[in-house]
Amino acid sequence: MAGLSFDADSGVSNKEANAAFKKQLNKVYGWYTGGFFIFIVVLAILEQMGMSRGAIGLVFLLATVALYAGIGIMSRTNDAAEYYVAGRRVPAVYNGMATGADWMSAASFIGMAGTLYLSGYGGLAFIMGWTGGYCLVALFLAPYLRKFGQFTIPDFLGARYEGNLARFVGILIAILVSFVYVVAQIYGVGLITTRLSGLAFEVGIFVGLGGILVCSFLGGMRAVTWTQVAQYIILIVAYMIPVVWLSVKQTGVPIPQAVYGYQLQKVTEQEKKLLDDPKEKEVIAIFKAQSDALAEKLKDVPAALKADKEAAAKKVEDLKAANAPVAEVQAAEKALAALPKDDAAAKDTWSKAKAAADARARPLAGMPRHAQQYAGDPNGDAKAKQSYDESRRNFLALVFCLMVGTAALPHILMRYYTTPSVKEARESVTWSLFFIFLLYFTAPALAVLVKYEVFNVLVGTPFDKLPAWISAWAKVDPSLLSVADVNKDGIFQLGEMRIGGDIIVLATPEIGGLPYVISGMVAAGGLAAALSTADGLLLTIANALSHDLYYKMIDPNASTGRRVMISKILLLVVALLAAYVASLKVADILFLVSAAFSLAAAGFFPALVLGIFWKRATKWGAVLGMLSGVIITFYYMATTQPWMRGLFNVTSPVADNIWWGIQPISAGVFGVPLGFAVIIIVSLLTPAPKREIQELVEHVRYPNLKPAKA
Repeated sequence: MAGLSFDADSGVSNKEANAAFKKQLNKVYGWYTGGFFIFIVVLAILEQMGMSRGAIGLVFLLATVALYAGIGIMSRTNDAAEYYVAGRRVPAVYNGMATGADWMSAASFIGMAGTLYLSGYGGLAFIMGWTGGYCLVALFLAPYLRKFGQFTIPDFLGARYEGNLARFVGILIAILVSFVYVVAQIYGVGLITTRLSGLAFEVGIFVGLGGILVCSFLGGMRAVTWTQVAQYIILIVAYMIPVVWLSVKQTGVPIPQAVYGYQLQKVTEQEKKLLDDPKEKEVIAIFKAQSDALAEKLKDVPAALKADKEAAAKKVEDLKAANAPVAEVQAAEKALAALPKDDAAAKDTWSKAKAAADARARPLAGMPRHAQQYAGDPNGDAKAKQSYDESRRNFLALVFCLMVGTAALPHILMRYYTTPSVKEARESVTWSLFFIFLLYFTAPALAVLVKYEVFNVLVGTPFDKLPAWISAWAKVDPSLLSVADVNKDGIFQLGEMRIGGDIIVLATPEIGGLPYVISGMVAAGGLAAALSTADGLLLTIANALSHDLYYKMIDPNASTGRRVMISKILLLVVALLAAYVASLKVADILFLVSAAFSLAAAGFFPALVLGIFWKRATKWGAVLGMLSGVIITFYYMATTQPWMRGLFNVTSPVADNIWWGIQPISAGVFGVPLGFAVIIIVSLLTPAPKREIQELVEHVRYPNLKPAKA
């Protein structure tokens, strides 16, 4: 690993030095990849010899964190260029790999296939949006930002829009976006660490946090870059092996991307059978009855709560009077104590229970048919047509938000500051797309193969013969996986399982009957994905505060060492705060990540694109445009997303706040056009930028122009 701190500082040309550096990297990562495979084989042999699952999980956790820590320690630095942009000498292919790891967050690795499993065709919006965003990065942003040659996105905004006001607004947006995103990653770290180590979720979060901090804290972007390359190799291998195994098991073909269409046909046929299955209808009827009973209670909450308390108290008295077994009396007392304390608590509890019952009182456990494009029917009645139109509108809105958000995420755009040249920045985007494509092209296949396994193997199995992975995951987090014999027939029906998308990938090896060592490897891959993105995000927040706020705005005379030290301290503080928020389980991973995309899209994309391609864009236009885009996006989320409505105590009906049927996950669809409109209108109403600023724009856009003199 010594090659990871190689310095291209000799008498040879930069081109020769970069070539030698790349050759050294090829050798280091070649040995590393071979060593990783040997490590897996050795653990597999030890498992066959009797090594326990707990020990395997612990070895994976400790070995991967120790590896990343080792890279972080060897890459430690206090040099500003190395700390902020890895010395601007990361070869395109390795920057593409690091970007892929930075990008393959917990949402991509853990949540993407799960989303496709639960939503079918509709989940493809994520794949189309996230991959399409890199086309926008390549065309509109990466090469121009690299030519600009600074450290951060607020750096560009400050220089392009004449001063610290635009920089300060950029700092606020970068922190907001990155913090929302990093909370989701740390939640994923906690989930995986808990599964590997058996620790409590809240403890697992802070254990995983140590792995995040040891890289970014010591070496900044240099340590993060070389760690992310190592993490990408782990995560892509971990993702591919179980999918290929499942494909061979089900079809005999080791190329899941080519054959999962055949399995989708079988899933579609099984869906038809499950829709007509009397047992499935029986389960649905039970949940419908539960929903109806809760609806009755909600009509008069005080009276219903009083009746429940009286009935529960009477049961306790009757059991005691009859000298019933102690266990029965204790159970009755526990049921009495568990009742809501007051009318407000009862209303909240029963409303949530009714929503959960309604969700499960639908065919296929509430999932749409996998191959169904949109909800509703364009040729049906008025309600069906409206449902179809809204479903299609939301699909396109989500693709738009994710695409534009991808092109505006500060921790991704920062990666293109690290390449040796503008040409390599553009090549790096191509490599990024390739490395991301490998996972995203596989996720739809994984979703279908797992659904085939559940529909054809699990459904119809006696409860006492269900595989061990179900009880194991139910212990990790019952909200992610729970099963109950609702109709008391002893046979598992699809409607009797509640499964969260976040465990589909992590549980795939066990679903497919693979050795536990593969489960450990997949968990290590998920950990690598979450850690790599969290590193990049925490670094973005710390740099925004230390470089852009402290150095550029408060103390321009601060020494390099002082700036880097402040960045490290702030990184630690932000990481601990994010871990605390993640431990509260505030929302699901996918919503948090998607919210970050909408906020980034609305806040940064209009200002960045117009700043590069329109010389007339002014400071006041950019400032007001960024603020208006973020504010309208945040407002829409706060008034329509259930968790945020509760947080801000929004009591108006959700239907009154929904615009054109657009879901809160796509709130950026309102913020982006508003941002463009405000920047253009205000810019035309205010004086044009100074001549030096317009020359800066010309320099950034055209290769043969020299930069303007200050």
